[in-house]
Amino acid sequence: MNTKIDLKTLGQDIVYVKPVQVSDLPAEVQSEVGDLEELFAVHNAEGEQLALVANRKLAFHLARENQMQPVTVH
Repeated sequence: MNTKIDLKTLGQDIVYVKPVQVSDLPAEVQSEVGDLEELFAVHNAEGEQLALVANRKLAFHLARENQMQPVTVH
């Protein structure tokens, strides 16, 4: 079967979730997170950070609430 697929739209609903060490973040962000040592960043397919949240479960929930498919980045 030869079905044309627009590769530009492929993966548009996927977001990537990765752990981020608080110590690697700018000082103004570090001062906002309290005693957490790790946060989770949610990025779109272009690598743009969409959110920074307290835990992986929240990152996945946030993505799904916005009709996105979260995947973990190692």
